[in-house]
Amino acid sequence: MSEKLSRLLAATAMCILAAACSQIPVDPDPGPASGEKTSPAAAPDVSAPAAQPASTAGGARAAVPAPAATAAAATKSVVPAPELAKPQETKDLEIPHAIDLARPADDLWDRIRKGFAMADLESPLVGVRERWYASQPEYLKRMIERSKLYLYYIVEEVEKRGMPTEIALLPMVESAFNPMAYSRSHASGLWQFIPSTGKTFKLSQNWWADSRRDVIASTNAALDYLQALYELHGDWHLALASYNYGENGVARAIERNRARGLPTDYLSLKMPPETRGYVPKLQALKNIILNPEAFGASFEPIPNEPYFVTVPTPSAIDIRLAATFAEMSVDELIALNPALNRPMISGPHTQTLVLPADRVDAFQRNLDAYDQPLTSWQPYTMKGGDSLDRLAAKHAIALSKLKLANGITSRTRVGPGFQLLLPLKGSGVGAQPLPAVFRPPVHSAPRRGGLVHIVRKGETLYGISRRYRVSTDSLLRWNHVGVLTTGQRLIIYRAPAKARKPVNPVKISAAQPKQNVVASLLPAGQR
Repeated sequence: MSEKLSRLLAATAMCILAAACSQIPVDPDPGPASGEKTSPAAAPDVSAPAAQPASTAGGARAAVPAPAATAAAATKSVVPAPELAKPQETKDLEIPHAIDLARPADDLWDRIRKGFAMADLESPLVGVRERWYASQPEYLKRMIERSKLYLYYIVEEVEKRGMPTEIALLPMVESAFNPMAYSRSHASGLWQFIPSTGKTFKLSQNWWADSRRDVIASTNAALDYLQALYELHGDWHLALASYNYGENGVARAIERNRARGLPTDYLSLKMPPETRGYVPKLQALKNIILNPEAFGASFEPIPNEPYFVTVPTPSAIDIRLAATFAEMSVDELIALNPALNRPMISGPHTQTLVLPADRVDAFQRNLDAYDQPLTSWQPYTMKGGDSLDRLAAKHAIALSKLKLANGITSRTRVGPGFQLLLPLKGSGVGAQPLPAVFRPPVHSAPRRGGLVHIVRKGETLYGISRRYRVSTDSLLRWNHVGVLTTGQRLIIYRAPAKARKPVNPVKISAAQPKQNVVASLLPAGQR
């Protein structure tokens, strides 16, 4: 009895095992081991039944011994395996890293670094400029501080056009991010447009405002110009050289090299020293921003969000009153609206006012609540018999202040038909200091009796300015300084009696023509 019972139990167990095996879906191809690629030609026929289950972890299959009847039953009962996702499709679902890359940077500097796309320029001039910036920490700090107002907008516009973010650093080279920068060639603004190029790109220049200094208008014009230059050359280094030197100058340099069978890349072209050093300046700044610690520099984070917005300008409003409404200083307002030429904003000529994003509500609230005249000035066209001194006395304003408010210099021809801004009677504006609206420097005849300072090893602009009791801005204006090099000549016009006697002063005689002292990027011995 026990023997029969044992056989019965064994038979029952075999039947249960066969039934269970018949329900197991069989994977015809477990796929490659980790790191292996599949080949479509090597894939097995998924319609062919398999009598053996797949092993785990994609390893080799192991034979499972079974009675003949059980194997046959399993073969007949095989359920076709469902089609598996391809390995590449499975990888596509793993997106945590992609999400991290798409997340915008909190610091604008990180966003700029990620957008660098220009080929690096390998030149000794880059090292010269790196050392210069590293030796001028105060200059670098002021430039970075000014850039915080404008950099987000510029980066946004650069990225919209698919341009490398190195372009957003170009105002550092052009103007040190000073929107009031004005060169001896009459270039003006962040992007340093000369009058003729400004007109080509529809940057209006009139009595009320100069759009070459307008942050929004000049940025769009500069990017239009740079895009056109890149399309012309197909090379960013040549496009930048053309921006500095002019496309015709670069085209002639390319043709000269081509005619001689020489390379036509940026470093191979014969161009003026300023243009040869132009792209190295940008490359040096790029290198410093990529790795500030290596140059002893540091960059405070800049929020990756808009700093300013634009609002419609009232028909006419005083600059001081607009600043009061926005609850900010006049200097802060002008820094965002540097195109203004007059102490009054005229709506017909300046349609928008640029304000910090967090001051717009205050400006609109205070403007709506104000029920007094918005301007203390009135336009006036001079008539026969008028004179500036009589008009100044009549309107209770100093003659010098009236000239300053109207941009009148010794070269300005004033007479009947000349348009003026005069204080409204009773406004009291004549007794108030004028806002520091922009006025280009007067280009008078060369002065005599200046000094020439010979730059010594290790000297800096700041140190020289302290020595002669002049400002670094004055040194830059007088000499258009790029990088200081040993032996370089700097013209210095003001030296009070109390200043220390400089080393190796050289008098400039009336008969000796002044040289155009443009800083060279090469050591003195290589010039």
